[in-house]
Amino acid sequence: MGGSTGVEQRHVKKGNSMVQLGLVGLGKMGFNMRERLRAAGHEVVGYDRNEAVSDSSSLADMVSKLQAPRTVWVMVPAGTPTRETIAELGELLSEGDLVIDGGNSKFTDDKHNSEVLAAKKIGYLDCGVSGGVWGKENGYGLMVGGAAEDVERAMPIFDTLRPDGPREEGFSHAGSVGAGHYAKMIHNGIEYGVMQAFAEGFELLEASKVVTDVPAVIKGWQRGTVVRSWLLELLVRALDEDPDLDDLEGYVEDSGEGRWTLEEAINNAVPAPVISAALFARFTSRQKDSAAMRAVAALRNQFGGHAVKKVGQ
Repeated sequence: MGGSTGVEQRHVKKGNSMVQLGLVGLGKMGFNMRERLRAAGHEVVGYDRNEAVSDSSSLADMVSKLQAPRTVWVMVPAGTPTRETIAELGELLSEGDLVIDGGNSKFTDDKHNSEVLAAKKIGYLDCGVSGGVWGKENGYGLMVGGAAEDVERAMPIFDTLRPDGPREEGFSHAGSVGAGHYAKMIHNGIEYGVMQAFAEGFELLEASKVVTDVPAVIKGWQRGTVVRSWLLELLVRALDEDPDLDDLEGYVEDSGEGRWTLEEAINNAVPAPVISAALFARFTSRQKDSAAMRAVAALRNQFGGHAVKKVGQ
């Protein structure tokens, strides 16, 4: 990991102005996002229930440290925690302020959240965020929903969080409120299918009586092949650490986006056999251990720091 000066040189985009941001939720991703933003020169006032990482004693204390018009990014678990946090912010913030939900909320929650804030004349953006625990250094893929003027206002933040390179390759204004989380939902559905394909390929190679060095084969796919990707690199990394993935159980949770993607596939009569099969494979993983599911567990741990079950636990 480079020092702050090196990080700043990589993260500041040309013409990017420094802003102040309140950040609620300093877990795996929120903490790293705060560090990336600070390294680029932005002022971030964070709040988390964990006093060891928090800059504020409460949401009210965080808001009191921000200058109007305020921008607050919410990075807490989806569902009730996010809804309650946004409702509380609605009571603390003022007309002209802006709230961004960067968690994995279901897109249908965004209409409710935006209406709660609109009653107070507070703006709302939903932002799907991809990048996992590697985002601090590599940047985060961002998919945003909401009004164009609110997106433009928050662009210095988005430009710092996204990867270096052309904005359109790491950031998208997907549409109106809800579009950002919808886009992230579909992104994660695709992710399910890609991981499952790699996992099944790994199991086939491992079962083969012809191939004698499975990690070498997978590592050899990283350059020149049509399946080369960041997920493949992460599988290689996992195999370097544990060549047979024997230290893991093939138990894989799902965080909701795959189910929501299939709900939308049904609602829109869109066939999604790959994504549905990948989701059902995760259900299977909770009943019976398999090499494929060990590979999926390893991949989720590599890119997102998701919890895994070690053998014997």
